Amino acid sequence: MSRALGWLMLAAALAIPQVSGSSAWLTFWITTLLFAYLGQAWNVLAGYGGQFSFGHAAFFGTGAYIAAILQVRYGVNPWIAGLGGVAGGGIVGAAIGWVSFRYGLRGSYFALVTLAFAEVFRVLANAVAITGGGQGLLIPLKPGVEHFQFVDRASFYYLLVALVVSGVLIARWLEASRFGAWLVAVRENEDAARALGIRVFRVKLAAIALSAAMAGTAGVVYAQLFLYLDAGVAYGGHVSVEALLGPIVGGLGTALGPVVGAILLHGLGEAAKGVVGATPGLNLVLYGVVLVIMLRFLPNGVVGWLKRWGQR
Repeated sequence: MSRALGWLMLAAALAIPQVSGSSAWLTFWITTLLFAYLGQAWNVLAGYGGQFSFGHAAFFGTGAYIAAILQVRYGVNPWIAGLGGVAGGGIVGAAIGWVSFRYGLRGSYFALVTLAFAEVFRVLANAVAITGGGQGLLIPLKPGVEHFQFVDRASFYYLLVALVVSGVLIARWLEASRFGAWLVAVRENEDAARALGIRVFRVKLAAIALSAAMAGTAGVVYAQLFLYLDAGVAYGGHVSVEALLGPIVGGLGTALGPVVGAILLHGLGEAAKGVVGATPGLNLVLYGVVLVIMLRFLPNGVVGWLKRWGQR
């Protein structure tokens, strides 16, 4: 059933720009897909590996800032700068993972450490000159594919569709590969996995590096999409919240869960804006209410509920 749902969602996604040419509608879907991919990055580490992070903004922001700084300060081609951002996100993830897992941090301790690193990065980015400090960093407008800037929104939309599809394929690979089996074994019981000969430290380190590189990719695309960064945007707590809410609502440890969750959450946010207006902080309140309801009535998420319904 999940495979049929995936193909249906892909067909609908490819048809959206043809059905509606509204710029505001495309912007909504672009933002939704961006955070769906970021949610997939979080899902790799937490959903399949059981390592809950509260600081994925650290990887997202690092990817975005490295890509922007290489372009603005050093004149590097945006595509090459983007690869640098992806690599930078992965390296930061590996470094945080090495420090955390080397000393046996897990559960709430690991979550708090990642949150602390994200906050430290936010303070540093707000203080040093190379990031523009409190003023932020503006990427010059240079429309053209060679500058990783597209003239029309539809091109960015299709890029993000491809990115989300790649994230789903990564999740499918984890479900079918030996590494994914090791990762799930670590999630279920680290001590039992170690007794079976699984190198727990290496598996968790590889998982956080992969997850962080994916989050860094989302940061790179964000920078090229909006052409502006500041510390509050790149390393803000809302980024980490968005990263974890989608998979939890959609279905933790499932390939389509982050996508379904992001669509539901952002759709709910837009519907609330239409009813009560664009009240600051309203989306976070709604997300909190939805999270409590999901954990109470659908702990396996929407995709998990659909799977159970299909089996019946």
